[in-house]
Amino acid sequence: MASKENLLSIFALGGINEIGKNMYVVQYADELVIIDCGAKFPDESLLGIDLIIPDITYLQENEDKIRALIVTHGHEDHIGGIPYFLKKVNVPIYATNFTLGLIELKLTEHRLLGDSQLSQIDSNSNLSFGDMNITFFKTSHSIPDCLGIVIETPQGNVVHTGDFKFDLTPVNQQYADIHKMAEIGRNGVLALLSESTNAERPGSTPSELLVGDQLEEAFLRAKRKVFVSTFASNVNRVQQVVHAAIKTQRKLALLGRSMVNVVDVAMSRGYVQIPEGMLIEGHEVGLYPADKVAILCTGSQGEPMAALSRLSTNGYRDVEVHPEDTVIIAASPIPGNERSVSRIVDNLFALGAKVVYGASSKTGMHVSGHGYQEDLKLMLTLMKPKYFIPIHGEYRMLHLHQLLAESVGVAEGHTFIIKNGDVVDIEQGSARVTRKILSGDTYVDGNGIGDVGNVVLRDRRQLSEDGMLVIVITISKSDKKMISGPDTITRGFVFVKDAEELLSSVNELAQTTVNTLLEADIHSWNIIKQSIKKEVGQFLFQHTKRKPMILPIIIEI
Repeated sequence: MASKENLLSIFALGGINEIGKNMYVVQYADELVIIDCGAKFPDESLLGIDLIIPDITYLQENEDKIRALIVTHGHEDHIGGIPYFLKKVNVPIYATNFTLGLIELKLTEHRLLGDSQLSQIDSNSNLSFGDMNITFFKTSHSIPDCLGIVIETPQGNVVHTGDFKFDLTPVNQQYADIHKMAEIGRNGVLALLSESTNAERPGSTPSELLVGDQLEEAFLRAKRKVFVSTFASNVNRVQQVVHAAIKTQRKLALLGRSMVNVVDVAMSRGYVQIPEGMLIEGHEVGLYPADKVAILCTGSQGEPMAALSRLSTNGYRDVEVHPEDTVIIAASPIPGNERSVSRIVDNLFALGAKVVYGASSKTGMHVSGHGYQEDLKLMLTLMKPKYFIPIHGEYRMLHLHQLLAESVGVAEGHTFIIKNGDVVDIEQGSARVTRKILSGDTYVDGNGIGDVGNVVLRDRRQLSEDGMLVIVITISKSDKKMISGPDTITRGFVFVKDAEELLSSVNELAQTTVNTLLEADIHSWNIIKQSIKKEVGQFLFQHTKRKPMILPIIIEI
């Protein structure tokens, strides 16, 4: 993107047409501010990949223009990419108290904390970077200390809502600053970026307070141990579990590394209050009567190594689920996780547990942290933007959010449903999308960042589907004749003892192919390998209808 005086540019490197790895950029002339730096977890097609983060090539190329990374809140899809980002581009980070605590956990794990520039902000903070002035407003969500962002530029004001809903009875008493939102709208909003997660759901999002009542009822009815699985970051839900445990005089154990870490941050920074002596270790659960213990654990999304999954197979070292124990899954499955969650629920029923699970409307054990249609319309009405960019959602959600915006007064044609990398340029009050910058996914695999691409993933898929065949051939260096082999090694293709005749035929075919080429005075190892792969591949597909990965190895002695 060429720098241009007085040009205001808005684009996303993640978070459009997807839910996850949020990263948005607002640039005025040569001043650039990043909003959020998230990650998302891979689906089953991305074999071996641990995490997906945004492609930050543009930001690396324009590092000198970056003034700040501002984080709206502490969910993984908004902070999960920060350690990997800082390894490439070290910029100042601004976030609220609780969000900073979660970021510090990540940076400590990656040994980056000492070199990072972290600054605490709140809804009253004011930041200035050249011609950009940045202020904030409080929003309600399913995690404490959430902010919306106002970026004032000479072209006009850009507002990013962060994730939000309008909860008029928040558990943590952090009320959305509706009066300040209205004032921002009165001062004029040139462009609004607003999340679209629940744009398909009519009505208003229920209050988190309703979950507390349901939890207390379930605790009072429970005859033995109570297990509650929820998102570790849902600190408000954690506090309500604590209240239910206090009311039923139960000790509380925390299971799962992320649950222990997040609750530790929340307690140390004053966001969760747990009476002294109430918390016990997992190995102490068996020391108390079953009706005097509650367990709060991770794994509500069916993660295979999380505490709930291991509990469902009695594979957790210190704690077991017994008949008549109550297990509450206080979260709705994220799309794609339904099968994993169902498997865990089946396992828990097989252990004799009483399981409370399913749609939040049925159980009352979960409410969304994202605004339904009426919440989204209220935000649009308060802000009264000239231009609207729906974000944080899949295409259908963005489209429905556009219709909601038009229904409350945003002019037709003033909504931009963009893709990651599309740039909305605004000059002299007029917005347009005329160009695109590089964007996409970067895969994290172990310690590698971006070193696994589509070619490697294609190979992994082929290996996982049809296995591999290694054909080893030894050729004399002096007279260019085959002196050993072919020897065939197979993994994941066929069972050797049941396929001796097939593999013998493969060896004969490979030998014939190599000898034919050598007799024709063709000694290029590359040509020989390609010929073996072609001939053997066609033969195997004809006889097995499979396409294993074929790796010819030529040894010259």
